[in-house]
Amino acid sequence: MRTLVHLSDLHFGRVDPELLEPLRVLVHQVAPDVVVVSGDLTQRAKSEEFEEARAFLDSLPGPQIVVPGNHDISLYNVLRRFLAPLDRYRRYITDDLSPVFIDNEIAVLGVNTARSLTFKDGRVNEEQVEQIRKHLAGLPKALTRIIVTHHPFDLPQGFDDDDLVDRAPMAMQVFAESGVDVLMAGHLHASHSGNTSDRYAMSEYAALVIQAGTATSTRGRGETNSFNVVRIDADKVEVDRYGWDVIGKAYSLVSTEKFLRCGNIWAAHNDGLMAAGI
Repeated sequence: MRTLVHLSDLHFGRVDPELLEPLRVLVHQVAPDVVVVSGDLTQRAKSEEFEEARAFLDSLPGPQIVVPGNHDISLYNVLRRFLAPLDRYRRYITDDLSPVFIDNEIAVLGVNTARSLTFKDGRVNEEQVEQIRKHLAGLPKALTRIIVTHHPFDLPQGFDDDDLVDRAPMAMQVFAESGVDVLMAGHLHASHSGNTSDRYAMSEYAALVIQAGTATSTRGRGETNSFNVVRIDADKVEVDRYGWDVIGKAYSLVSTEKFLRCGNIWAAHNDGLMAAGI
């Protein structure tokens, strides 16, 4: 079994500072095999915000798979936005925009969906998708294959389709051919787990979608600060959602969802939805 901590939308520049140390301590207690951060490390892509984000990442265990979000591209500096959109991200966070972690149980691939030509939308292109295909080709079938992006390939109820990553159907076709199991994303500041069967009618294929809320930002959009702990076996995934307890001043387990794989289809386990402390 492998354990992943899934953080997203940290938004340094708009963080609630009292959350940082409890989050850091709990992540170390979980002792993940990989820490995943699915974008928006900063609020306005300023150097000081990236410095704070870098210091926080350095306080967490590794290895880490980190991808940028739309907020990690300068918004108001037009020259920087179009001529060097991820220069500061590369300088302070990582120069690798397609990070990869592979061991004998999981393959985790990060994909940059942030683009300078749009303020908040994201996109994947054919070159990126082909790179994913090449990375996954020839890997043992037993490996659980995980794609990490900032912008999501599927949405919880109540969200507009404009929030989907552009060219998603093209990418989903390759994901199906490559046996991608799990799609992890952020962007919405909303927690959600489900599969892709309703949105993408693909024969004998449905990937598991895991959406993380904002772990530390003051921009909660109606949901408490949260993050996911994802436990992965060959044919089973458990998603623990931890939410911030404003009274206890700590993150606590809010819910656990279980998903099982049958062939290339992931689906919720009927007895797998449990609530803790509710």
